[in-house]
Amino acid sequence: MKNVSFQQQHETLESITVPGFGYELLREVLLPDLLGKETTSILYWAGKRLARQYPLDTFEEIIAFFAKAGWGTLTVINERRDELEVELTGELIATRISMNNDCSFSLEAGFLAQQMEQQKRCIAEAYEQPKKRAKKVIFTIKWDQRDAVLEETRSTVE
Repeated sequence: MKNVSFQQQHETLESITVPGFGYELLREVLLPDLLGKETTSILYWAGKRLARQYPLDTFEEIIAFFAKAGWGTLTVINERRDELEVELTGELIATRISMNNDCSFSLEAGFLAQQMEQQKRCIAEAYEQPKKRAKKVIFTIKWDQRDAVLEETRSTVE
């Protein structure tokens, strides 16, 4: 679907529901089998790549993207000058955490890091902290204004 925008993809596919079992087969069984011990770091970089393909201008757009992608509900917890703390919740998140002690949210972390890097125009990194008892994930996104990135041409999927 590289020839259509995210909005067009969403409008075309939004009425189709995919069972969580199918999603988990890909995410927690197939990908780790294919990628091996590098799964977490590769998914982080894959998340960054997705963010470059779907650049968003505001954090509200990131929240909407997470919802539309079925990644969960993203909520800002705390914001500082050089750091943002957000919470990811939802039925799939809770189920993933309760069923798999080692589940990773590095794809989402990479996506958040790259989106903030594009929005803040400086190097950003995101760290995931699954909260098993609360069945949610906290992401801490940090950036350094002194570590500016060069202006890139934004490439959207059209």
